[in-house]
Amino acid sequence: MLAADVKLVDAHHHIWNPVSADPEVGYVWLRKIGAPKPFGDPTPIQRDYLMAEFKAEHPQLAASVHVQVDGAIADPAAETWFVHDQARADGHDVAIVGFVDLSHDDCGDVMDRHSACSSFRGVRHILSRLDDQPDMSFAPEHFLENPAWRQGFKKLKQRGLSFDLQCYPEQMHDAALLFSQQDEIAVIVDHAGSPRDQSSEGLARWRTGLRALAALPHISIKLSGFGMFDSQRKLTTELCQTIVDIFGVERVMFGSNFPV
Repeated sequence: MLAADVKLVDAHHHIWNPVSADPEVGYVWLRKIGAPKPFGDPTPIQRDYLMAEFKAEHPQLAASVHVQVDGAIADPAAETWFVHDQARADGHDVAIVGFVDLSHDDCGDVMDRHSACSSFRGVRHILSRLDDQPDMSFAPEHFLENPAWRQGFKKLKQRGLSFDLQCYPEQMHDAALLFSQQDEIAVIVDHAGSPRDQSSEGLARWRTGLRALAALPHISIKLSGFGMFDSQRKLTTELCQTIVDIFGVERVMFGSNFPV
């Protein structure tokens, strides 16, 4: 148990309002009740989950980082402003990582619309894709291989924005190669590097990929999202220790991934 006076910064969480829709953000997957997601059946969380409920579940919270929820929102900046306004109304200190499709020609303009919000800090464009497992893929293509995406990624630098990396271990070496060429853009690995394959071979692949990323000093990682791939939490302690051993405590942060 943590001491009562210890305050935490949650580095990865979500809020949303698909039911009340006031204001209307435009959530898509949250309204497709029961449609399977790579992390499982989303039905229990396809309801409103607002800042007040999140804070009530985290009594030792000092501040938090909200990470984008839905890449299909027509105007991604609408989500950023929704979260900002929720936090302000609740007296909560939040930084926001928003969605930008970095493969689109207008990605710079979208970044600028986000940046009009003082809470905006970075971008997440999920890269997770497995050609032989479409049910586990979040991304429609291998964006790291797309020249337009690579150009879009470079636009983060001039705006001082970070990038949240969500990919599978099979993609980590390609990611490390790209990020080694853009060392002024801070990169944060989401959800412990998505250790989805917890066989001996799969964990070895995950560790090798993490080492490739950790070799770059501008990359850090979140201890988050374990329930997405380890629902019984059988390996969580081992996975956390491996991450700390590879990255060092200075580049590791905690994220609840609530309510997912």
